[in-house]
Parts: sequence; structure tokens; C-alpha cells
Amino acid sequence: MANNKFQTIAEAILPLIGGKENVISVAHCSTRLRLTVADTAKADKTRLGKINGVMGCVEQNGQIQIILGPGNAGKVSSAFGKLVGMNVGEVDDIAARKADLKAKNNTPFKNFLKGLSNIFVPLIPAFIGCGMLYGLSKVLGNIPSIDKNFINILSVIGKAVFSYMNIMVGMNVFKVMGGSPALGLAIAGLLSSSGLSKILVSGQPLTADAAGVIGVLLACFIGAMLERWLRKVMPSILDLIATPTLVMFITGLLTIYVIYPVAAFLTNGLAVVVTWLVDTGGILVGMVLSGTFLPLVMTGLHRAITPIETSLLDSTGIDLIRPILAMAGAGQVGAGIAIWFRTKSKKMRQILAGTIPIGIMGIGEPLMFGVTLPLGKPFITACLGSMLGGAYIAVTKVASLGIGLSGVLLTLLIDEGGHLNYVIGYILAVLGGFLLTYFTKWDDMEDEELEEDLGEHNSELAKVLNQK
Repeated sequence: MANNKFQTIAEAILPLIGGKENVISVAHCSTRLRLTVADTAKADKTRLGKINGVMGCVEQNGQIQIILGPGNAGKVSSAFGKLVGMNVGEVDDIAARKADLKAKNNTPFKNFLKGLSNIFVPLIPAFIGCGMLYGLSKVLGNIPSIDKNFINILSVIGKAVFSYMNIMVGMNVFKVMGGSPALGLAIAGLLSSSGLSKILVSGQPLTADAAGVIGVLLACFIGAMLERWLRKVMPSILDLIATPTLVMFITGLLTIYVIYPVAAFLTNGLAVVVTWLVDTGGILVGMVLSGTFLPLVMTGLHRAITPIETSLLDSTGIDLIRPILAMAGAGQVGAGIAIWFRTKSKKMRQILAGTIPIGIMGIGEPLMFGVTLPLGKPFITACLGSMLGGAYIAVTKVASLGIGLSGVLLTLLIDEGGHLNYVIGYILAVLGGFLLTYFTKWDDMEDEELEEDLGEHNSELAKVLNQK
């Protein structure tokens, strides 16, 4: 039956996309079927968005993107590929990034945020895998009967991401900026070298990794800019040898005498400031961070938080921000449950049936863009409700051992001793979002009105999902 369902969706999509002859290529990501077509005018995006099982449809970067949700996108794409006789491919991230940079609505600041995303997102799987194993080692460490050697093995594996994290960041900076990733590796390696202890600056020896990820970002940004400039002015006969040599020499000196002390100060200061804010601000800090996170997601500004979290994990081993931000999604789940009880729309309940479960798992954009935002007030009540959980998480100082997960799954990455408090905070955020939404007056939608209103939000949904 499941296969028939996905086949039916694929068959419904084909005529509305302009037929087999209009399809140039088929690709998909975790949430969308991405179709490159010969003539986008032949695609009926309105009717595509109304297909049962389709959450929306937009045209972006020359593609028709059909939003299907996690798990469904790959299966529908496979069925669609068989219909048109084409192989289903993966999205070319580099080509997509270049296309994004050329988009009319881009600004230098948006491009900067996209660059940060491209630098750190590739690290998230390692943070998740290592963080979960490190957290498991902490839990098992409290059980006397567990072999200590096995616990040590889990701990070493869990910390492995930090052995190469700065190297990967350095390579990704150069990759994003169009430089040579190997030079980024070398510059990041300089900041991690044990040989720094033999170098004196202002009479004091340097320490490996003291500059943290901030130092790597600054040094590699300068190095990549320098390489791009040298490639333009260097004679071809000298380019192969002279350019990388000058990049390493100049950037190396700047790193040791300028970037290192500045970055070390910022890295230490960041950890102190965040800890101080949570210690002294407590309830207020938790409420502000959790209540404003989803508006940041809408604008894309949330990507600027990832380097901060990464730096905290690198310098302190824990992240005090991630559990607080996770409460924003919990508030949306609570609001979604309240809407389920109050709405009279069958279409809305169908959407909620798919968006609430994945929202609980930490993927909140479909619930936000597909439900609470179109209804208006429930989005606000969800944000306000999440503050209840955010305040509790901040006061109890719950910390995570990694990033990348959210929702109930983040429980697996919570530091030792904080699991119960995280669950309590999550329940409080869900309860807050539920109560405020349930007892606030908001206008329900008829099925036809809902379909029209969702069309206005689907483009925003696609933009956010495209960042994942």
C-alpha cells in the first residue's frame, strides 16, 4: 500500500509538471523532489501544491521544488524517476550554492550567513555521532559493573570530532571562498600544532588550539582572500610554487602575531560571556533565546549561532545554548496539538498528522510554515509558550555535548545529569505552547482558504528547508 501511495503521488505530479517531455532531470533531498524542467511555465505550481501528500510547491533557482517531507521525498522521487525513465540524482551542493549567490534577493549579509552554513553543516553528522557516544560513556560511567576500558573507548571515540574539527573548518572556509582546501588544512594545522609552545609572543609561549575555531575562521578567511588575489596577479610560470608559499608564509606570520592573540581572547571571552549570561540572566536569557529563535529561523539569522555553539564545544566541551533553542520547536509542537483539538479543517488535521510527529523529532519548519504561520496568532503563542521551557532549561543549566539534533532526540546528547531536566523543560515548552494557543482566539480556516494561504508560505518553507 505504501508503494501505491508514492506511485500515486508521482503519477499526479507528472501531468502538472508539463509531462515527461518537459522534465530534464530529477533529484531529491531529505524533504523535496527537485525537478529541472525545460519550461517552468508548463508547471502548475498551484495544483501541484494541492496534491494529497504534497506540502507545497515553489519555483526556486530554476527548479520546480515539490515539498514532500522527510522520508516521503526519496520514495516519491524514486517512483517519479521510473515514470520518466531517468535516474534520480543528488543535489550538487556547489552548483546550488553558486546559484544561490546569484539570486536577486541575496545580500552580502545573507551570503555571509550561507557561507557559515556551508562551513559548519558538514560537521554536524560527526557532532551527532560523537556526541551520542560521549554522552553514553558518561551514563555508563555511573554503572560499576560496566567495563571501564569499554567506557574509555566510548569516551575517546566521542571526543574524536575535536581532533579534526578545526582542520575541516579550515578546508571548508577555503572551499566556500573558492580557494585551495589543502591550504585551509595547513593553516588550521598551524593553529593546532604542538610546536606553538616553542614560539614566544610578548614573552609568552603559545598554546595549541587556544585560538579555537574563531582563530581558524579568521586565519583561513584571510588566507583564502590572499590566495584568490595572488592567483590573479601571479605569472602562470610562478603560480604553482609561489602562490601557496606566499599564502602560507604571510598568513602564518599574521596568524602567530595578530590572529592568535585576538582569537584566543575572543574564544575565552565567548565562553565566559555565555556562562555569565546563563548564570546571571537565568530565566530572562532562557526566555529570550527560546522565544526569538524561530523568528531568527525565518530570516536565516539562526545560522550565525552555529559558530558560537561550535566554539563553546571546542573550548568547554559543552553547549549551554542548544537545549534552550530546542524549546522553540517544543512550543510549536504544543501549539500544533492545540490546533488539532480546535480546528474544524480536515486539510489542517492532515497537515498536522504529518508535521507534529516530525516536529517532536526536531524538524519544526513544516509545522511552523505549514500551520502556525498561516494561522498567525498560533505562531506567536507558540514562541511565547516556548519561553516556559527555555527559562527552566537556563535555570537548571542543561547542556548538550553536540549540535545537530533537536526535539526529543536531543535528549541523547544531553550532558550527564541533565536528562531529566531537559525532558521537564521540553514538556513545559509543549504545555506552554498548547495552553496559550488553545485559550487564545484565532481564526480557523476552511479547507479552500487554507490551501490558498499555504501557497503564500511555501516559498519561505522551501528556502528554510534548502538550508538544511
